[in-house]
Amino acid sequence: MTQNCWQFKKCGREPGGVKIEELGICSAASDERYDGKNAGKNGGRYCWKVAGTLCGGTVQGTYAQKLINCVSCDFYKKVRLEGGDNFLP
Repeated sequence: MTQNCWQFKKCGREPGGVKIEELGICSAASDERYDGKNAGKNGGRYCWKVAGTLCGGTVQGTYAQKLINCVSCDFYKKVRLEGGDNFLP
C-alpha cells in the first residue's frame, strides 16, 4: 500500500489530523494540482513540489528553497524507490 507523506511522517496536518488546530492543514494534503502524481492523494507523494510543507518542525518555502532538504528525506527516497522508472521528481 502506498503512503502519503502525512501518513509516513505522522505530522497530523492532514484533514482531520491532530495538529490542524495548532499548525493548520498542510498544503501537500490540500493541493489538488498534484493529485495522482507518484500515485498519491493531492500532493501527498509529491510534497517536495509543494510550498509550505512542514519538514523538520519548520514550514518550508518554495521548491527551489527546499529541494536540498527534500532529496535527502527518507520519504522522498521511499517514493523514488517505489516509483522506479515512473517516479516524477
